[in-house]
Amino acid sequence: MGISIGLVGLGAFGSAFADLYKSHPLVDRIALCDREPERIKKFATDPFWADKFHPRDAYTSLDEICKSDLDALVVITQPWLHAPQCIQAMESGKHVYSAVPIIDVPDGTEILDWCDKIVETSRKTGQYYMLGETSIYHPETMFCKRMVQENAFGNFVYAEGEYFHDVDSQCNLRDVVAQRTASTSGKEWLAIRDEYMKKGVLTGPMHYPTHSCAGPAFVMGAHALKVNAYGYRNQNDDPFFNEYAFSNEFALFKMSNGATVRIAECRELSGSVADHETFRIFGTKGSYAEKKWMTNGRDEAPASKLPEIDHFTDEQMRDPLPKEVEDAFKAAMNKEAADIQNLDFVAKGHKGSHPYLVHEFVDAVANNRQPVTNAWQASRIMAMGVMAHKSALKDGETMIIPDWGDAPAP
Repeated sequence: MGISIGLVGLGAFGSAFADLYKSHPLVDRIALCDREPERIKKFATDPFWADKFHPRDAYTSLDEICKSDLDALVVITQPWLHAPQCIQAMESGKHVYSAVPIIDVPDGTEILDWCDKIVETSRKTGQYYMLGETSIYHPETMFCKRMVQENAFGNFVYAEGEYFHDVDSQCNLRDVVAQRTASTSGKEWLAIRDEYMKKGVLTGPMHYPTHSCAGPAFVMGAHALKVNAYGYRNQNDDPFFNEYAFSNEFALFKMSNGATVRIAECRELSGSVADHETFRIFGTKGSYAEKKWMTNGRDEAPASKLPEIDHFTDEQMRDPLPKEVEDAFKAAMNKEAADIQNLDFVAKGHKGSHPYLVHEFVDAVANNRQPVTNAWQASRIMAMGVMAHKSALKDGETMIIPDWGDAPAP
């Protein structure tokens, strides 16, 4: 028997996941929720949805859908709403998937408070929380995790992660903000944002640290202990950065496994690749960087030979999905195709991560287990960025990073 799931937030990003959730073989029933009814209508009138969606499962508020008998909710709404909405969902007896980050507000202490509440609510209610961080399911992350399982890295020494997203790159951040603030919820945010600015509370790129921090931390199975960070302030009075203390931030972390990690979160740098997010991880035996695996053949005794280098494609690095899930997603992503069977499955969305994120959440709920990026792990990642920003505000002062421990055993 499958599960029932509700999609909360059907804007551009939420809509990108809708057909995948609907088509997953373990989802028997799906509901839709958005404050703007025309967004629901787009799916409600699509014949593809007829077998799993009924008009009675259409909602125009979170309060309404939380009163339903659904098993789980997928919250892809405005970033400043994520944490309170996910807490409300868990308290109503629903497992919850959240778009990244846990919450996005200018006050780092407030972000940490919301992390506390997310962890405690998941613990108290027994409901699962999953942060939908795309980099966890990038091809290189899957490959490196397999290498960890083979002990091919040896001891971890150093890693670096980065998210380079210039304000005027192909995915233009000015356009993203304009689109978000055009909605009903977005207009409400503008007034709230102005109150932070009046108090002199300014944000920074490290308050959205998941794309840069999650990959290295997840691969190494480690969390950050302390950090020193510095920021670059915008110098040309660009109005986009009025609410930013820094347009770029750079941090050095000491990790729980003894490794050192360098993280860069940048929104203002010429020549950056649009949405460029990647990592490099170096161990005593093997290392990964730029689709290359490098191994020195060294195990217990010293070795004198030069490292061997193997090159990989994304498809070679990516893990397979279960066949029935892959077939269902392939049909959902090729609804107009006459012959689905002869088409290859092509994973799409943020380096092909979207199908994997959907499968991880549905499978976790259906099989009664914690998802990979659960409340505890998600909070550790958020804390890395929050404390890096606090360090940058104090010109590199060492900051101890709070920790919530591991998710409770089943």
